[in-house]
Amino acid sequence: MPPLGPTSRRDIVASFRRLGFEGPYVGGKHEFMVRERATLRLPNPHRGDIGVNLLARLLEEAGVSREEWEAV
Repeated sequence: MPPLGPTSRRDIVASFRRLGFEGPYVGGKHEFMVRERATLRLPNPHRGDIGVNLLARLLEEAGVSREEWEAV
């Protein structure tokens, strides 16, 4: 992944798969991905890219460091 910046939902899902997450699975109002005991709720699809702030919160929720994300 390039440095932390606006990213499409498709690229985010692909990157989390490379990091060992499975899914996305349908559940309630949001899809989610799972890795071991970590569950990551994904934002719903929309027209634009996912911004830096939301991406940073997703990484924190997933327990993925910025360095690990940029190495994918």
